[in-house]
Amino acid sequence: MRAKPAPINTPEAQDAASRGFSIDAHRLAAPKAAPGLYLVATPIGNLGDITLRALQTLAGVDVIACEDTRITRRLTERYAIAATLKPYHEHNAEAARPKILHALAQGGSVALVSDAGTPLISDPGFKLVREVCAAGHPVHALPGPSSVLAALSVAALPTDRFFFEGFLPVKSAARRARLAELARIDATLVMFESGNRMQATLTDLGEIMGEREAAVCRELTKLHEEVRRAPLAELARQADAPETRGEFVLVIGPPAADADVMASDALDGLLREQLAANSVKDAVAHAVALSGRPRREVYARALELAKNLHKNLHKNLHKDLRGSDGED
Repeated sequence: MRAKPAPINTPEAQDAASRGFSIDAHRLAAPKAAPGLYLVATPIGNLGDITLRALQTLAGVDVIACEDTRITRRLTERYAIAATLKPYHEHNAEAARPKILHALAQGGSVALVSDAGTPLISDPGFKLVREVCAAGHPVHALPGPSSVLAALSVAALPTDRFFFEGFLPVKSAARRARLAELARIDATLVMFESGNRMQATLTDLGEIMGEREAAVCRELTKLHEEVRRAPLAELARQADAPETRGEFVLVIGPPAADADVMASDALDGLLREQLAANSVKDAVAHAVALSGRPRREVYARALELAKNLHKNLHKNLHKDLRGSDGED
């Protein structure tokens, strides 16, 4: 007696039918993903940069945890993936993490994606991965697009050693202090910056790092992709009317072999910033560590700047007092 065919409307059959993705109107099936957390890299602009393994995984997991469901939905809709999207970002991570861990403990599969690029690179996710590993659940990385590596590849700068900074501080004094620290690193630097701060950042970079070769990469892989390559000082001079729309990656070449000593104007700027917030002793210690100049020289310059700052402060205070005496 022949066995009866399995009904096609069982929950298992329906679930299998819904797991899949489409490429150029061709429908491809995706197997149910094995239990665990999947870190899936997604395109940084051009949706065609997704990998086949990423599509198969996104279609096969139970849940996709993403920063912004609206952005990830553009990707899933492009490839006809019927996915359950759940938000996971810095503002809800504390509440969302236990739910993801519970799902994994029940034998579920979860994909973690960022809005663009590789998860955990200047995106939330580190604490989740740490807790998932501590709980004994598998974690799988699906490599793919990364704006850091894309920018490095087109910048025409040394790539044998690089340092990724991420986003710089927003406030000017903190940003300049951090750039002075970064200037001492013997490697190509990669950092992110928003369009509305590009002019200020390039100006600071030009003053602190001078003639180092650099590249400003905007809208990588997108329709209006742009890469400007020039010494930092030149890029800073061009920064009076920059294009502020889009996403920017800055790549800065390593310092020259003879560039271990900070320029005098950069040292003065660093000392002024430090003296405004610290004692002369602390300001000198910080500047010596970053400038490569002898402590005696830095100390003498700090005393001179501190004296001038005190004079200006006293002069302005006297002027204000005289002005107030003349008021009715």
